[in-house]
Amino acid sequence: MSTGTTTSASAMARQTSASRDRYVDFLRLASIVIVVLGHWLMAVVVWQGSEFRTGNAIALTPGLWIATWLLQVMPIFFFVGGFANLATVDALRRKGAGASEFVAGRVARLLKPVAVLLAVWLPAAVLLQTVGVDGRVLGTATKLVCQPLWFIGVYLAVTALAPRMRALHAQHRYATVAVLATIAATVDIVRFGVGIDALGYVNLLVVWLFAQQLGFFYGDGSLVQFSPRRLVAIAVGAVGTLALLTTVGPYPSSMVGLPGDRISNMSPPTICIVVLTVLQVALVMLARPVVQRWLQRERVWTGVIAGNGMIMTLFLWHLSAALIAIAALHALGAPQPAGGSLVWWATRPIWIAAASVPLVVLVALFARFERPRPQQYRATKRYAPAAAGAGIALLSFAVFGIACSNVVDLVAGTPVNVAVITVAPLSLLGCALAGLACVRHAAPATRVA
Repeated sequence: MSTGTTTSASAMARQTSASRDRYVDFLRLASIVIVVLGHWLMAVVVWQGSEFRTGNAIALTPGLWIATWLLQVMPIFFFVGGFANLATVDALRRKGAGASEFVAGRVARLLKPVAVLLAVWLPAAVLLQTVGVDGRVLGTATKLVCQPLWFIGVYLAVTALAPRMRALHAQHRYATVAVLATIAATVDIVRFGVGIDALGYVNLLVVWLFAQQLGFFYGDGSLVQFSPRRLVAIAVGAVGTLALLTTVGPYPSSMVGLPGDRISNMSPPTICIVVLTVLQVALVMLARPVVQRWLQRERVWTGVIAGNGMIMTLFLWHLSAALIAIAALHALGAPQPAGGSLVWWATRPIWIAAASVPLVVLVALFARFERPRPQQYRATKRYAPAAAGAGIALLSFAVFGIACSNVVDLVAGTPVNVAVITVAPLSLLGCALAGLACVRHAAPATRVA
């Protein structure tokens, strides 16, 4: 972290309003840090000759699946997003702005770091192939680079629906979350009962909308009013429901996809992730009073502010950092103990330290691109909502499609399977450009000096 960033974070920390909910910022940062460390810690990488294989320590260590009930924290990120989206939507409405401006602001904030990632990796893949790196190894490796983009694609769509979902929350608070949970369960019943696997992708939107909707309950103060006893009861009920679903039901015990599992609870998400969201929300609300007091310390709060200023860079580049570390350790002839063995676990601190070094460098280089520049949005009155909706749909499809591929295939023009549709990489680029044009039409931006 640069001195300038630290100074800026310190100034922001001292100027923080007393009414600010610091816990939201902490949860946002903590969830991404857990994702980063979780990916690094559980990754099993074997590089033998020209063969490069990856696995997961959870699948190799009996009983470790239980850790995913706490460490699969994507529900918390969408939950926190709900809190932030409610506050932003309400603030824009007070200023006379609406959904189009909201969508334009979110697109600008989310897609710039994605554009930087691809702008670096696409030419890098061409260069690496040119100098003789095996295409199969590079393809397997760079699939990891694209992996985080699934989240960006889905998060764009969920966030774009926040203005409408916020209105539903105001009118039908509990009915909305009940309907979303019911739809998620129904999708699973039909998917597994009839064998229509493609239907499961409906839950990519429904399940994460459910998590966002719970964030609205935090944003309007409802969850803060829940007593500890009530939160404990909710958590216990969620644990019991998950236990039932994963023993009597058809669902695997792990909340992340594992090699060998017939289905994944995450790709696409199942009703288990709905229940997991309820469990984790109850737990983080129970922890809130203690953590809130801790966050009053200036040094701690400064660190949280600084971390939030580079959060998307951390998320998007942490697997690239892992690839750099893998290549360096392989070149140095580092031992490759069997995944899940005692020796393997004993070397995890060394591996995490090795991956941290390139990540620090990558953050220093690219974090500047995620810092928002002040802009004012001038809504185009005619067709603005339709343009914003079309733009988000195209952008979400394009980003999610890139996540389903790898950098080598994108450069080579190899067709990509996006859920149940096969498309050419060039069409994904076309969707992205068209989506950006639609959003720009919906809310043209002028930069504020």
